[in-house]
Amino acid sequence: MSIIILGIESSCDDTSAAITKDRKILANLIANQHVHKNFGGVVPELASRAHQQNIIPVIDNALSKANIDKKQIGAVAFTNGPGLLGSLLVGTSFAKSFALALGVPLITVNHMHAHILAHFIEDEFEKKIPPFPFLCLTVSGGHTQIVLVKSFYEMEVIGQTIDDAAGEAFDKVAKIMGLPYPGGPLIDQFAKQGNHLAFDFPMPQVEGLNYSFSGLKTSILYFLRDQLKHDPGFIKKHMHDLCASIQYVIVKVLMKKVHAASRQTGIRHIAMAGGVSANSGLRNAFREQRDSGNWEVYIPRFEYCTDNAAMIAISGYFKYLKNDFAPHSTTPFTRYHPGE
Repeated sequence: MSIIILGIESSCDDTSAAITKDRKILANLIANQHVHKNFGGVVPELASRAHQQNIIPVIDNALSKANIDKKQIGAVAFTNGPGLLGSLLVGTSFAKSFALALGVPLITVNHMHAHILAHFIEDEFEKKIPPFPFLCLTVSGGHTQIVLVKSFYEMEVIGQTIDDAAGEAFDKVAKIMGLPYPGGPLIDQFAKQGNHLAFDFPMPQVEGLNYSFSGLKTSILYFLRDQLKHDPGFIKKHMHDLCASIQYVIVKVLMKKVHAASRQTGIRHIAMAGGVSANSGLRNAFREQRDSGNWEVYIPRFEYCTDNAAMIAISGYFKYLKNDFAPHSTTPFTRYHPGE
């Protein structure tokens, strides 16, 4: 018998609701918050207020688009972390209330696990799914991890950033260059028109499979500061080349550790996930490995890269199969813990 799940995502500044029937997506809607552009980053209090305004309309529209009555819902899955506490509380509170009113199970979903499990959405355009075990480079504004995925339920973080995440580095460097928030997509856009070898930025030296981006960010800051002393118009004149060079070194750092992880584990099935997996430079680097025959690669569709409720609902589906339900006393968590 098919199971219909309502998925709710509210970990940061996007309010999203999805309806799934088993592994098929019937609806996946997202309400973005544009107010943060005025502040150069997400303001937690404003984000939680916007979630309160958006959550009921988004869920109502998702039900309408899926042509599903709320009484047909068999479970409610929601993001319980990691993320911004105020934002998570909105989704958590609604999910609990809705599940209680319907008398259906409540399912908690780890946001980072959900990004990975988005690869298992039944998709008419992408039939290729990774076999277990596989490695997944999970990159977003808040996290950068290499995850050894052993099953739907067992994932081990074998490498992660010790400071800034890759997406955070993109956005902070973009802000330094005077680009509006979010700056990561703009760097990607401008990089396509620039020379990635125009400027040489140092590679962070971190042992093992961990990452560090704070030093790279600082070196770019000092470089631009010195150049602006001699030419106040330096950034504007060289914007495309700067973006191409910055993107090139960040992608190079990411790929270097994934190569090391593949060698250490002997695993050649490599996936990517998270918001930064929408970056064209990173996607091209993965395709190059696929075309050279080094890896079997798995690249998600753009709509499943950034925060969305479809990945929450599909994660909830696999937990439902395991009868892994949450009590209504459950509380959200803000920081990622591999065991969550």
